[in-house]
Amino acid sequence: MDRRRMTAIGVVVAAVGATAAVTLPSFAGENAPGRRAAPPAAGGVAPEVLDALSRDLSLTRDQAARRLSTERWAAGTVTRLRADLGADYGGSWLGADGRTLHVAVADPARAARVRAAGAVPEQVDRGVAELDAVKTRLDAAGATATPDITGWYVDVADNAVVVLAQPGAAASGRRFAAAGGVPAGTVRVRTSDEAPRPLFDVRGGDPFLINNAARCSVGFSVVGGFVTAGHCGRPGDRTTGANRVAQGTFAASSFPGDDWGVVRVNGDWTPQGVVNDFNGGTVPVNGSTEAPVGASVCRSGSTTGTRCGVIQARNATVNYPEGTVTGLTRTDVCAEPGDSGGAWLSGDQAQGVTSGGSGDCTRGGVTFFQPVNEILQRNNLTLVTAADGGAPSTPPADGGATPPAPTAPAPPTEGPDGCAGQVSRTGQVAAGRAQVQPDGRFFRTSGGTQQACLAAPDGARVRLELQRFTGSAFRTVARAETADGPARLSVATPAGAYRYRVVGLAGAGAYTLAFSVR
Repeated sequence: MDRRRMTAIGVVVAAVGATAAVTLPSFAGENAPGRRAAPPAAGGVAPEVLDALSRDLSLTRDQAARRLSTERWAAGTVTRLRADLGADYGGSWLGADGRTLHVAVADPARAARVRAAGAVPEQVDRGVAELDAVKTRLDAAGATATPDITGWYVDVADNAVVVLAQPGAAASGRRFAAAGGVPAGTVRVRTSDEAPRPLFDVRGGDPFLINNAARCSVGFSVVGGFVTAGHCGRPGDRTTGANRVAQGTFAASSFPGDDWGVVRVNGDWTPQGVVNDFNGGTVPVNGSTEAPVGASVCRSGSTTGTRCGVIQARNATVNYPEGTVTGLTRTDVCAEPGDSGGAWLSGDQAQGVTSGGSGDCTRGGVTFFQPVNEILQRNNLTLVTAADGGAPSTPPADGGATPPAPTAPAPPTEGPDGCAGQVSRTGQVAAGRAQVQPDGRFFRTSGGTQQACLAAPDGARVRLELQRFTGSAFRTVARAETADGPARLSVATPAGAYRYRVVGLAGAGAYTLAFSVR
Protein backbone atom coordinates (compact mmCIF):
# COMPACT_ATOMS: atom_id res chain seq x y z
CA MET A 1 0.00 0.00 0.00
CA ASP A 2 1.14 3.54 -0.71
CA ARG A 3 1.23 5.21 2.71
CA ARG A 4 2.16 8.69 1.43
CA ARG A 5 0.19 11.63 2.79
CA MET A 6 -2.72 12.80 0.66
CA THR A 7 -4.69 16.05 0.77
CA ALA A 8 -8.45 15.99 1.22
CA ILE A 9 -10.87 18.58 -0.11
CA GLY A 10 -13.69 19.59 2.20
CA VAL A 11 -17.07 21.28 2.39
CA VAL A 12 -17.52 24.23 4.76
CA VAL A 13 -20.31 24.75 7.27
CA ALA A 14 -20.43 28.48 8.08
CA ALA A 15 -21.97 29.60 11.38
CA VAL A 16 -24.56 32.38 11.26
CA GLY A 17 -26.25 33.44 14.49
CA ALA A 18 -27.83 30.62 16.46
CA THR A 19 -27.78 28.23 13.56
CA ALA A 20 -24.99 27.04 11.29
CA ALA A 21 -25.92 27.30 7.64
CA VAL A 22 -24.43 24.52 5.59
CA THR A 23 -22.86 26.25 2.58
CA LEU A 24 -21.18 24.28 -0.18
CA PRO A 25 -18.34 26.06 -2.00
CA SER A 26 -17.75 25.48 -5.68
CA PHE A 27 -14.58 23.51 -6.39
CA ALA A 28 -12.35 24.51 -9.27
CA GLY A 29 -10.62 21.12 -9.33
CA GLU A 30 -11.05 17.74 -7.67
CA ASN A 31 -7.33 16.99 -7.34
CA ALA A 32 -5.40 18.89 -4.69
CA PRO A 33 -1.71 19.66 -5.31
CA GLY A 34 0.42 16.59 -4.68
CA ARG A 35 -2.47 14.17 -5.04
CA ARG A 36 -2.22 11.84 -7.99
CA ALA A 37 -5.53 11.03 -9.63
CA ALA A 38 -6.48 7.41 -10.14
CA PRO A 39 -6.02 6.28 -13.75
CA PRO A 40 -9.13 6.03 -15.91
CA ALA A 41 -10.90 2.71 -15.60
CA ALA A 42 -12.72 0.60 -18.17
CA GLY A 43 -16.14 -0.39 -16.86
CA GLY A 44 -15.12 0.72 -13.39
CA VAL A 45 -12.03 -1.52 -13.37
CA ALA A 46 -8.53 -0.09 -13.13
CA PRO A 47 -6.37 -0.86 -16.22
CA GLU A 48 -3.70 -2.39 -13.95
CA VAL A 49 -6.20 -5.07 -12.89
CA LEU A 50 -7.04 -5.82 -16.52
CA ASP A 51 -3.34 -6.07 -17.38
CA ALA A 52 -2.65 -8.47 -14.50
CA LEU A 53 -5.65 -10.65 -15.38
CA SER A 54 -4.62 -10.71 -19.02
CA ARG A 55 -1.12 -11.83 -18.07
CA ASP A 56 -1.96 -14.50 -15.49
CA LEU A 57 -5.19 -15.93 -16.98
CA SER A 58 -4.05 -15.69 -20.63
CA LEU A 59 -6.89 -13.36 -21.60
CA THR A 60 -7.16 -10.34 -23.84
CA ARG A 61 -8.08 -7.08 -22.11
CA ASP A 62 -11.61 -7.31 -23.57
CA GLN A 63 -11.96 -10.87 -22.28
CA ALA A 64 -10.75 -9.80 -18.86
CA ALA A 65 -13.25 -6.91 -18.76
CA ARG A 66 -16.12 -9.21 -19.82
CA ARG A 67 -15.10 -11.77 -17.21
CA LEU A 68 -15.13 -9.17 -14.44
CA SER A 69 -18.55 -7.98 -15.58
CA THR A 70 -19.85 -11.55 -15.45
CA GLU A 71 -18.38 -12.04 -12.00
CA ARG A 72 -20.12 -8.93 -10.67
CA TRP A 73 -23.41 -10.28 -12.01
CA ALA A 74 -22.69 -13.71 -10.53
CA ALA A 75 -21.95 -12.28 -7.07
CA GLY A 76 -25.33 -10.52 -6.97
CA THR A 77 -27.18 -13.52 -8.38
CA VAL A 78 -25.65 -15.89 -5.82
CA THR A 79 -26.63 -13.57 -2.97
CA ARG A 80 -30.27 -13.62 -4.08
CA LEU A 81 -30.40 -17.37 -4.82
CA ARG A 82 -28.79 -18.29 -1.51
CA ALA A 83 -31.56 -16.41 0.30
CA ASP A 84 -34.29 -17.89 -1.92
CA LEU A 85 -33.11 -21.50 -1.76
CA GLY A 86 -32.40 -21.64 1.96
CA ALA A 87 -31.31 -25.09 3.15
CA ASP A 88 -31.50 -26.43 -0.42
CA TYR A 89 -28.65 -24.14 -1.53
CA GLY A 90 -25.65 -26.36 -2.21
CA GLY A 91 -23.03 -23.77 -3.15
CA SER A 92 -22.08 -22.02 -6.39
CA TRP A 93 -19.11 -21.68 -8.69
CA LEU A 94 -18.12 -20.24 -12.04
CA GLY A 95 -17.04 -22.62 -14.74
CA ALA A 96 -13.50 -22.71 -16.07
CA ASP A 97 -14.57 -20.38 -18.89
CA GLY A 98 -15.50 -17.70 -16.34
CA ARG A 99 -18.90 -17.25 -18.02
CA THR A 100 -21.14 -20.01 -16.66
CA LEU A 101 -22.55 -19.77 -13.13
CA HIS A 102 -23.36 -23.16 -11.61
CA VAL A 103 -25.64 -23.32 -8.56
CA ALA A 104 -26.05 -26.60 -6.67
CA VAL A 105 -29.52 -27.50 -5.34
CA ALA A 106 -30.41 -30.35 -2.99
CA ASP A 107 -34.07 -30.30 -4.10
CA PRO A 108 -34.60 -30.84 -7.86
CA ALA A 109 -37.85 -28.89 -7.63
CA ARG A 110 -35.80 -25.71 -7.09
CA ALA A 111 -33.85 -26.07 -10.35
CA ALA A 112 -36.34 -23.91 -12.24
CA ARG A 113 -35.66 -21.01 -9.87
CA VAL A 114 -31.94 -21.27 -10.65
CA ARG A 115 -32.54 -21.33 -14.41
CA ALA A 116 -34.81 -18.30 -14.16
CA ALA A 117 -31.94 -16.39 -12.56
CA GLY A 118 -29.67 -17.19 -15.52
CA ALA A 119 -27.58 -19.88 -13.80
CA VAL A 120 -27.14 -23.62 -14.43
CA PRO A 121 -28.64 -25.86 -11.71
CA GLU A 122 -26.60 -28.83 -10.48
CA GLN A 123 -28.38 -31.59 -8.52
CA VAL A 124 -26.51 -32.56 -5.33
CA ASP A 125 -27.20 -34.69 -2.26
CA ARG A 126 -26.27 -32.15 0.39
CA GLY A 127 -26.84 -28.46 0.98
CA VAL A 128 -23.83 -26.27 1.70
CA ALA A 129 -24.94 -25.87 5.32
CA GLU A 130 -24.58 -29.63 5.78
CA LEU A 131 -21.12 -29.54 4.21
CA ASP A 132 -20.12 -26.67 6.49
CA ALA A 133 -21.31 -28.71 9.47
CA VAL A 134 -19.10 -31.63 8.36
CA LYS A 135 -16.12 -29.31 8.06
CA THR A 136 -16.87 -27.86 11.50
CA ARG A 137 -16.61 -31.37 12.95
CA LEU A 138 -13.23 -31.81 11.27
CA ASP A 139 -12.15 -28.42 12.65
CA ALA A 140 -13.06 -29.63 16.14
CA ALA A 141 -10.86 -32.70 15.57
CA GLY A 142 -8.02 -30.58 14.15
CA ALA A 143 -5.71 -31.33 17.06
CA THR A 144 -5.58 -34.97 15.89
CA ALA A 145 -4.39 -34.02 12.38
CA THR A 146 -0.87 -35.30 11.73
CA PRO A 147 1.74 -33.12 9.93
CA ASP A 148 1.19 -35.06 6.69
CA ILE A 149 -2.36 -33.66 6.51
CA THR A 150 -2.06 -30.16 5.05
CA GLY A 151 -5.66 -28.98 5.33
CA TRP A 152 -9.32 -29.47 4.48
CA TYR A 153 -12.04 -27.43 2.76
CA VAL A 154 -15.55 -27.55 1.32
CA ASP A 155 -15.54 -28.35 -2.41
CA VAL A 156 -18.99 -27.24 -3.55
CA ALA A 157 -18.52 -28.57 -7.09
CA ASP A 158 -17.79 -32.07 -5.70
CA ASN A 159 -20.45 -31.67 -2.97
CA ALA A 160 -18.00 -32.97 -0.40
CA VAL A 161 -15.39 -31.90 2.12
CA VAL A 162 -11.86 -32.49 0.79
CA VAL A 163 -9.04 -33.55 3.12
CA LEU A 164 -5.57 -32.94 1.64
CA ALA A 165 -2.82 -35.40 2.53
CA GLN A 166 0.75 -35.53 1.31
CA PRO A 167 1.73 -38.32 -1.11
CA GLY A 168 1.64 -41.71 0.62
CA ALA A 169 -0.45 -40.35 3.50
CA ALA A 170 -3.98 -41.01 2.21
CA ALA A 171 -4.51 -43.48 5.06
CA SER A 172 -3.75 -40.68 7.54
CA GLY A 173 -6.42 -38.59 5.86
CA ARG A 174 -8.99 -41.36 6.18
CA ARG A 175 -8.12 -41.89 9.84
CA PHE A 176 -8.47 -38.17 10.49
CA ALA A 177 -11.91 -38.12 8.85
CA ALA A 178 -12.97 -41.15 10.90
CA ALA A 179 -11.75 -39.49 14.10
CA GLY A 180 -13.96 -36.52 13.28
CA GLY A 181 -17.02 -38.77 13.22
CA VAL A 182 -18.28 -37.35 9.93
CA PRO A 183 -20.99 -39.15 7.90
CA ALA A 184 -19.79 -41.66 5.33
CA GLY A 185 -19.55 -40.30 1.82
CA THR A 186 -19.18 -36.66 2.83
CA VAL A 187 -15.36 -36.59 2.77
CA ARG A 188 -12.90 -37.10 -0.09
CA VAL A 189 -9.19 -37.63 0.64
CA ARG A 190 -6.90 -36.22 -2.01
CA THR A 191 -3.13 -36.38 -2.12
CA SER A 192 -1.12 -33.23 -2.75
CA ASP A 193 2.49 -32.18 -2.37
CA GLU A 194 1.45 -28.81 -0.95
CA ALA A 195 3.33 -27.73 2.16
CA PRO A 196 1.66 -24.48 3.33
CA ARG A 197 3.64 -22.20 5.61
CA PRO A 198 3.15 -18.57 6.68
CA LEU A 199 4.83 -16.11 4.34
CA PHE A 200 6.46 -13.70 6.73
CA ASP A 201 9.93 -13.38 5.20
CA VAL A 202 10.99 -10.08 4.04
CA ARG A 203 11.31 -8.22 0.72
CA GLY A 204 9.20 -6.01 -1.33
CA GLY A 205 8.06 -2.75 -2.75
CA ASP A 206 5.71 -1.50 -0.02
CA PRO A 207 6.47 -3.61 3.05
CA PHE A 208 6.22 -2.63 6.67
CA LEU A 209 8.61 -3.74 9.38
CA ILE A 210 7.68 -5.32 12.70
CA ASN A 211 9.93 -4.37 15.65
CA ASN A 212 12.57 -3.35 13.05
CA ALA A 213 13.06 -7.02 12.21
CA ALA A 214 10.51 -9.06 10.24
CA ARG A 215 8.62 -7.59 7.30
CA CYS A 216 5.15 -8.17 5.93
CA SER A 217 2.81 -6.50 3.44
CA VAL A 218 -0.02 -4.10 4.19
CA GLY A 219 -3.47 -5.49 3.43
CA PHE A 220 -6.27 -2.91 3.30
CA SER A 221 -6.68 0.51 4.86
CA VAL A 222 -9.27 0.86 7.58
CA VAL A 223 -10.21 3.98 9.48
CA GLY A 224 -7.26 4.57 11.81
CA GLY A 225 -4.86 2.01 10.32
CA PHE A 226 -4.72 -1.15 8.23
CA VAL A 227 -5.33 -4.89 8.35
CA THR A 228 -2.73 -7.55 7.61
CA ALA A 229 -1.92 -11.15 8.55
CA GLY A 230 -2.03 -12.17 12.20
CA HIS A 231 1.19 -14.15 12.03
CA CYS A 232 3.03 -10.93 11.17
CA GLY A 233 2.77 -9.52 14.70
CA ARG A 234 1.30 -9.66 18.19
CA PRO A 235 -0.57 -6.91 20.06
CA GLY A 236 1.93 -4.28 21.17
CA ASP A 237 4.45 -4.99 18.40
CA ARG A 238 5.62 -1.74 16.81
CA THR A 239 5.68 -1.16 13.06
CA THR A 240 7.69 1.11 10.79
CA GLY A 241 7.27 1.85 7.11
CA ALA A 242 9.68 0.99 4.35
CA ASN A 243 11.08 4.50 4.85
CA ARG A 244 12.03 3.51 8.45
CA VAL A 245 9.61 6.10 9.86
CA ALA A 246 7.61 5.03 12.93
CA GLN A 247 4.22 3.90 11.70
CA GLY A 248 2.03 2.33 14.39
CA THR A 249 1.32 -0.57 16.71
CA PHE A 250 -0.45 -3.91 16.41
CA ALA A 251 -3.73 -3.32 18.22
CA ALA A 252 -5.00 -6.89 17.76
CA SER A 253 -4.06 -10.14 16.03
CA SER A 254 -5.17 -13.74 15.86
CA PHE A 255 -2.97 -16.66 14.80
CA PRO A 256 -3.33 -19.61 14.67
CA GLY A 257 -7.07 -20.30 14.58
CA ASP A 258 -7.47 -17.24 12.36
CA ASP A 259 -4.81 -15.21 10.55
CA TRP A 260 -5.61 -11.52 10.87
CA GLY A 261 -3.94 -8.51 12.44
CA VAL A 262 -4.92 -4.86 12.94
CA VAL A 263 -2.34 -2.05 13.02
CA ARG A 264 -3.24 1.39 14.36
CA VAL A 265 -1.14 4.06 12.67
CA ASN A 266 0.09 7.39 14.04
CA GLY A 267 -0.67 10.84 12.67
CA ASP A 268 2.16 10.71 10.13
CA TRP A 269 0.31 8.11 8.08
CA THR A 270 -2.93 8.46 6.14
CA PRO A 271 -4.95 5.35 5.25
CA GLN A 272 -5.93 5.42 1.57
CA GLY A 273 -8.49 3.25 -0.22
CA VAL A 274 -6.03 1.95 -2.82
CA VAL A 275 -3.68 -0.98 -3.40
CA ASN A 276 -0.17 -0.66 -4.86
CA ASP A 277 -0.09 -2.15 -8.36
CA PHE A 278 3.75 -2.44 -8.31
CA ASN A 279 3.81 -0.75 -11.68
CA GLY A 280 4.09 2.86 -10.57
CA GLY A 281 0.40 3.35 -9.76
CA THR A 282 -2.47 2.27 -7.52
CA VAL A 283 -5.69 0.30 -7.87
CA PRO A 284 -8.86 1.63 -6.17
CA VAL A 285 -10.78 -0.28 -3.50
CA ASN A 286 -14.52 0.38 -3.75
CA GLY A 287 -16.07 -2.15 -1.37
CA SER A 288 -15.80 -5.69 -0.04
CA THR A 289 -18.48 -7.75 -1.79
CA GLU A 290 -17.44 -11.41 -1.61
CA ALA A 291 -16.69 -12.98 -5.01
CA PRO A 292 -17.93 -16.53 -5.74
CA VAL A 293 -15.82 -19.66 -6.13
CA GLY A 294 -14.40 -19.67 -9.66
CA ALA A 295 -14.09 -15.89 -9.81
CA SER A 296 -10.82 -14.25 -10.76
CA VAL A 297 -8.80 -12.66 -7.97
CA CYS A 298 -5.55 -10.68 -7.85
CA ARG A 299 -3.05 -10.44 -5.00
CA SER A 300 -0.56 -7.65 -4.27
CA GLY A 301 2.45 -8.31 -2.09
CA SER A 302 5.80 -6.71 -1.42
CA THR A 303 7.90 -9.62 -2.75
CA THR A 304 6.23 -10.68 -5.99
CA GLY A 305 4.00 -7.70 -6.82
CA THR A 306 0.59 -8.34 -8.38
CA ARG A 307 -0.40 -11.90 -9.29
CA CYS A 308 -3.77 -13.26 -10.39
CA GLY A 309 -5.71 -16.53 -10.56
CA VAL A 310 -9.08 -17.90 -9.48
CA ILE A 311 -10.82 -18.71 -6.20
CA GLN A 312 -10.92 -22.50 -5.73
CA ALA A 313 -12.75 -22.92 -2.41
CA ARG A 314 -13.95 -21.05 0.63
CA ASN A 315 -13.98 -22.03 4.30
CA ALA A 316 -10.72 -23.95 3.95
CA THR A 317 -8.72 -25.17 6.94
CA VAL A 318 -4.92 -25.20 6.72
CA ASN A 319 -2.73 -27.19 9.08
CA TYR A 320 0.36 -24.95 9.36
CA PRO A 321 3.38 -26.09 11.42
CA GLU A 322 2.46 -23.32 13.89
CA GLY A 323 -1.14 -24.53 14.23
CA THR A 324 -4.42 -24.91 12.37
CA VAL A 325 -6.15 -21.92 10.75
CA THR A 326 -9.79 -22.18 9.66
CA GLY A 327 -12.09 -20.12 7.45
CA LEU A 328 -9.48 -19.32 4.78
CA THR A 329 -10.08 -19.00 1.04
CA ARG A 330 -8.05 -21.24 -1.28
CA THR A 331 -6.72 -19.96 -4.62
CA ASP A 332 -4.34 -21.05 -7.38
CA VAL A 333 -2.41 -17.76 -7.15
CA CYS A 334 1.30 -17.92 -6.35
CA ALA A 335 2.98 -16.08 -3.46
CA GLU A 336 6.33 -16.01 -1.71
CA PRO A 337 7.73 -15.05 1.70
CA GLY A 338 7.22 -11.34 2.37
CA ASP A 339 3.86 -11.29 0.57
CA SER A 340 2.09 -12.16 3.84
CA GLY A 341 -0.69 -9.79 4.81
CA GLY A 342 -0.99 -8.33 1.31
CA ALA A 343 -4.25 -7.35 -0.38
CA TRP A 344 -6.55 -9.54 -2.50
CA LEU A 345 -8.95 -7.87 -4.94
CA SER A 346 -11.65 -9.20 -7.23
CA GLY A 347 -12.12 -6.31 -9.63
CA ASP A 348 -12.33 -3.36 -7.23
CA GLN A 349 -13.74 -5.35 -4.29
CA ALA A 350 -11.55 -6.23 -1.31
CA GLN A 351 -11.47 -9.97 -0.61
CA GLY A 352 -8.83 -10.70 2.03
CA VAL A 353 -5.22 -10.64 3.21
CA THR A 354 -2.53 -13.20 2.37
CA SER A 355 -2.11 -15.95 4.96
CA GLY A 356 0.22 -18.60 3.53
CA GLY A 357 0.63 -21.12 0.78
CA SER A 358 2.65 -23.73 -1.03
CA GLY A 359 4.98 -23.31 -4.00
CA ASP A 360 6.34 -20.07 -5.43
CA CYS A 361 5.93 -17.76 -8.40
CA THR A 362 8.48 -19.65 -10.50
CA ARG A 363 6.82 -23.05 -10.34
CA GLY A 364 3.32 -21.88 -9.39
CA GLY A 365 1.49 -22.72 -6.22
CA VAL A 366 -1.53 -22.50 -3.97
CA THR A 367 -2.14 -19.54 -1.66
CA PHE A 368 -4.75 -18.93 1.04
CA PHE A 369 -6.19 -15.64 2.22
CA GLN A 370 -8.06 -14.59 5.34
CA PRO A 371 -11.41 -13.03 4.24
CA VAL A 372 -11.45 -9.31 4.91
CA ASN A 373 -15.12 -9.06 5.91
CA GLU A 374 -14.50 -11.32 8.89
CA ILE A 375 -11.64 -9.04 10.01
CA LEU A 376 -13.83 -5.95 9.68
CA GLN A 377 -16.74 -7.52 11.56
CA ARG A 378 -14.68 -9.09 14.34
CA ASN A 379 -12.90 -5.81 15.07
CA ASN A 380 -15.69 -3.33 14.28
CA LEU A 381 -13.55 -1.71 11.58
CA THR A 382 -14.51 0.49 8.64
CA LEU A 383 -12.87 -0.21 5.29
CA VAL A 384 -11.40 2.88 3.62
CA THR A 385 -12.45 3.05 -0.03
CA ALA A 386 -11.29 5.18 -2.93
CA ALA A 387 -14.47 7.24 -2.63
CA ASP A 388 -13.50 8.20 0.92
CA GLY A 389 -10.49 10.11 -0.38
CA GLY A 390 -8.41 9.14 2.65
CA ALA A 391 -8.44 10.68 6.11
CA PRO A 392 -6.48 13.94 6.12
CA SER A 393 -3.73 14.17 8.72
CA THR A 394 -4.73 17.79 9.41
CA PRO A 395 -7.98 19.05 7.82
CA PRO A 396 -7.30 22.42 6.17
CA ALA A 397 -8.99 25.34 7.89
CA ASP A 398 -11.13 26.07 4.85
CA GLY A 399 -11.62 22.49 3.67
CA GLY A 400 -9.29 23.05 0.72
CA ALA A 401 -11.41 25.70 -0.96
CA THR A 402 -12.54 29.26 -0.36
CA PRO A 403 -16.14 29.34 0.86
CA PRO A 404 -18.63 31.88 -0.40
CA ALA A 405 -19.57 34.74 1.89
CA PRO A 406 -21.84 33.62 4.75
CA THR A 407 -25.51 33.90 4.02
CA ALA A 408 -28.64 33.57 6.07
CA PRO A 409 -29.47 29.96 6.87
CA ALA A 410 -31.34 28.27 4.10
CA PRO A 411 -34.75 26.95 5.13
CA PRO A 412 -34.78 23.20 5.61
CA THR A 413 -36.00 21.26 2.63
CA GLU A 414 -38.15 18.20 3.12
CA GLY A 415 -37.43 15.01 1.25
CA PRO A 416 -38.87 11.47 1.23
CA ASP A 417 -40.36 10.14 4.47
CA GLY A 418 -40.23 13.58 6.07
CA CYS A 419 -36.40 13.82 6.01
CA ALA A 420 -35.49 17.52 6.18
CA GLY A 421 -32.19 19.41 6.32
CA GLN A 422 -30.28 22.40 5.00
CA VAL A 423 -28.19 20.12 2.79
CA SER A 424 -29.50 17.17 0.81
CA ARG A 425 -27.55 14.53 -1.08
CA THR A 426 -28.58 11.41 -3.01
CA GLY A 427 -26.69 8.30 -3.98
CA GLN A 428 -26.83 4.59 -4.73
CA VAL A 429 -26.16 2.01 -2.03
CA ALA A 430 -25.75 -1.78 -2.06
CA ALA A 431 -24.87 -4.42 0.50
CA GLY A 432 -21.15 -4.35 1.28
CA ARG A 433 -20.59 -0.89 -0.20
CA ALA A 434 -20.21 2.52 1.43
CA GLN A 435 -20.27 6.17 0.34
CA VAL A 436 -19.02 9.33 2.02
CA GLN A 437 -21.18 12.45 1.96
CA PRO A 438 -21.21 15.29 1.11
CA ASP A 439 -19.66 14.42 -2.24
CA GLY A 440 -16.88 12.22 -0.88
CA ARG A 441 -15.50 15.08 1.26
CA PHE A 442 -15.84 16.47 4.79
CA PHE A 443 -17.34 19.64 6.25
CA ARG A 444 -16.47 21.85 9.23
CA THR A 445 -18.70 23.17 12.01
CA SER A 446 -18.13 25.55 14.90
CA GLY A 447 -20.06 23.19 17.17
CA GLY A 448 -23.74 22.57 17.77
CA THR A 449 -26.35 19.85 17.33
CA GLN A 450 -26.00 17.84 14.16
CA GLN A 451 -29.20 16.37 12.80
CA ALA A 452 -29.41 13.93 9.90
CA CYS A 453 -32.04 11.78 8.27
CA LEU A 454 -31.46 9.05 5.69
CA ALA A 455 -34.29 7.52 3.66
CA ALA A 456 -33.43 4.12 2.17
CA PRO A 457 -35.12 2.24 -0.69
CA ASP A 458 -37.75 -0.38 0.06
CA GLY A 459 -36.22 -3.70 1.04
CA ALA A 460 -32.81 -2.22 1.80
CA ARG A 461 -31.14 -1.89 5.20
CA VAL A 462 -28.63 0.95 5.54
CA ARG A 463 -26.46 2.30 8.37
CA LEU A 464 -25.75 6.03 8.67
CA GLU A 465 -22.55 7.03 10.50
CA LEU A 466 -21.45 10.51 11.58
CA GLN A 467 -17.64 10.62 11.75
CA ARG A 468 -15.33 13.25 13.27
CA PHE A 469 -11.69 13.76 12.35
CA THR A 470 -9.56 13.15 15.48
CA GLY A 471 -6.09 14.08 14.26
CA SER A 472 -5.13 10.87 12.46
CA ALA A 473 -8.37 9.40 11.14
CA PHE A 474 -12.13 9.81 11.04
CA ARG A 475 -13.87 8.15 14.01
CA THR A 476 -17.56 7.30 14.21
CA VAL A 477 -19.31 9.39 16.89
CA ALA A 478 -22.93 8.43 16.18
CA ARG A 479 -24.78 5.91 14.06
CA ALA A 480 -28.31 4.79 13.21
CA GLU A 481 -29.87 2.16 10.96
CA THR A 482 -32.96 2.10 8.83
CA ALA A 483 -35.53 -0.28 10.28
CA ASP A 484 -39.22 0.57 9.84
CA GLY A 485 -38.38 4.02 8.53
CA PRO A 486 -35.55 6.48 7.93
CA ALA A 487 -32.34 6.42 9.96
CA ARG A 488 -32.23 9.55 12.15
CA LEU A 489 -29.36 11.10 14.11
CA SER A 490 -29.33 14.02 16.52
CA VAL A 491 -26.14 14.58 18.49
CA ALA A 492 -24.36 17.54 20.12
CA THR A 493 -20.81 17.84 18.76
CA PRO A 494 -17.84 20.16 19.32
CA ALA A 495 -16.21 22.21 16.59
CA GLY A 496 -14.29 20.17 14.04
CA ALA A 497 -14.26 18.36 10.71
CA TYR A 498 -17.03 15.83 10.07
CA ARG A 499 -18.46 13.63 7.37
CA TYR A 500 -21.37 11.20 6.93
CA ARG A 501 -20.82 7.62 5.83
CA VAL A 502 -23.64 5.60 4.24
CA VAL A 503 -23.10 1.84 4.57
CA GLY A 504 -25.21 -0.76 2.73
CA LEU A 505 -26.14 -3.76 4.90
CA ALA A 506 -28.75 -5.48 2.72
CA GLY A 507 -30.54 -4.79 -0.54
CA ALA A 508 -29.74 -2.00 -2.97
CA GLY A 509 -31.13 1.19 -4.48
CA ALA A 510 -31.20 4.97 -4.27
CA TYR A 511 -31.06 6.84 -0.95
CA THR A 512 -31.53 10.44 0.17
CA LEU A 513 -29.55 12.04 3.00
CA ALA A 514 -30.54 15.37 4.55
CA PHE A 515 -28.55 17.05 7.34
CA SER A 516 -28.17 20.28 9.30
CA VAL A 517 -26.14 21.83 12.12
CA ARG A 518 -27.97 23.94 14.74
